[in-house]
Amino acid sequence: MAYIEKVFNTDETTSETATVTNNRLDVNSRDFYISVSQGKIAGHSLIHKFGAGTLSTTMKPISLGGEYRTPQTAVSLEVVSSSASDTSNGVGARQVTIIGLNSAGVEISQTIATNGLTAVALPTPMLRVYRWFVSQSGTYASATQGSHVGNLTLRVAGAGQLWSTILNTPFPVGQSQIGAYTIPTGYTGYLLSKNVFSESSKTADIYFFKREMIGDIVTPYEGVMRLVEREVGVTGGYAITTVAPRKIGVGPCDVGFMGKVSVGTSECSVEFELLLIDNSVV
Repeated sequence: MAYIEKVFNTDETTSETATVTNNRLDVNSRDFYISVSQGKIAGHSLIHKFGAGTLSTTMKPISLGGEYRTPQTAVSLEVVSSSASDTSNGVGARQVTIIGLNSAGVEISQTIATNGLTAVALPTPMLRVYRWFVSQSGTYASATQGSHVGNLTLRVAGAGQLWSTILNTPFPVGQSQIGAYTIPTGYTGYLLSKNVFSESSKTADIYFFKREMIGDIVTPYEGVMRLVEREVGVTGGYAITTVAPRKIGVGPCDVGFMGKVSVGTSECSVEFELLLIDNSVV
């Protein structure tokens, strides 16, 4: 058995900590991951990512719009809506929150007020964006009315290159769908599980990639993109849960899905979980 002896919170109502001695946790047990999700294991956290998009015969990232932008340096970004109702005092999205990495590869979260058809700039340039969502709305959402009215777009400042979209059809989902993640600087990521779903009438090839050393921007590049796992001929669903966490890489490290179909197009969605460990603590 593999065990961990780390500092964890023995009382969920306080921030007091105690060292695990006789009550060690098996790292392969459900109890261990529940403790991680509760913030009781110092330096450990869980990352759950999902993404969806339309695959074609050309390989591309599995996300809405088919993009996961990976620039060599941080980029100034902006958010805009296709509806004037998505504004700071409107009935749609009033705020959005964007999560990703800054120029140093450190995770940051930025929340900005929307301004409808007028683009709003993010205060800090971003190296990666792997999650963003509606964080305040003018509507109490229901099964018939969502938290935003228009399509929300994240793009390069000045109406530039598309980075990500949150759609309002077939229903305003309020959340990005990016099937990729970048492990921040100072952390190591371990794969716990992954799931792939494709239309049962289509055959898809799904590639799970990683790219370590994303800060290596001088040729010859040592931070190469490498295949981690590949599923060929996926129809319907495919799921895998590791017996033991599989080391993916040390941050900053890109990880995520790309895919294609042999003929036509196919809708595809992916999910994966990572155990993230802070290298300064462990």
